Amino acid sequence: MYLRFVPSESTFDYFRATQEYIKTYGKPVAFYSDKHGVFRVNASGAVGGDGMTQFGRALHELNIDIICANTPQAKGRVERANKTLQDRLVKELRLNNISTVDAGNALLPTFMEDYNTRFARKPRNEVDRHRALSDTDSPTNAFAWKEDRTVSNSLTLQYDNVIFILEPSDIANGLRRNRVTVSDYPDGRLVISHKGVELPYRIFDKVRQVTQGATVENKHLSAVLEVIREEQQAKPQKRSQSAPRRRGQADHMFKVG
Repeated sequence: MYLRFVPSESTFDYFRATQEYIKTYGKPVAFYSDKHGVFRVNASGAVGGDGMTQFGRALHELNIDIICANTPQAKGRVERANKTLQDRLVKELRLNNISTVDAGNALLPTFMEDYNTRFARKPRNEVDRHRALSDTDSPTNAFAWKEDRTVSNSLTLQYDNVIFILEPSDIANGLRRNRVTVSDYPDGRLVISHKGVELPYRIFDKVRQVTQGATVENKHLSAVLEVIREEQQAKPQKRSQSAPRRRGQADHMFKVG
């Protein structure tokens, strides 16, 4: 029902795929998956967080359950289809002289339609359990990587090895030592919000720019950050190569046009 070539099996790619699926078919009652780390917390003895992965949290916001296959028979049902696809699809790509990801993705809708016409079987129960999106559903907002952060007394917060500086405002000034939500979207947008209200911010790459190792008193931090900001304006804003990259995400926040 959905096929796409992607560089890796990442959370952001599952966000994109599921959002497209829901736009086409509506919301299913549940998704049936394997035990990949995108779908469930696999770390033994994990006690932190709410026990949900980012993908599970997104489905929960849309009132969709996720069921992880717990038997070899259930897992085999998925793997048998994958084995067929991996054999037939490779040959189909060769017959069409396709060797790039973009060209392969352009072929997939035609391949999928032909494949289903030839091999699909009617279910015993043909009732469609997909549900239409409600007025309160927001797939775009649900399918974002979300993490909470505490705002410092200088209106700064850290996310993905980057320091963000909230622009002073009546709302932001009242958030010192309070939690805000950082939403990292598959399309490259990053939003910082508090109780649904978006907060304007500035950024700088702490890993690349702060190299002197000097300790700065908190009361002087704003002035120091302003100097760093001015220095950055004269240089291309590029993500530090040593900083860890978001799962499946691109250098979206650090490019200037």
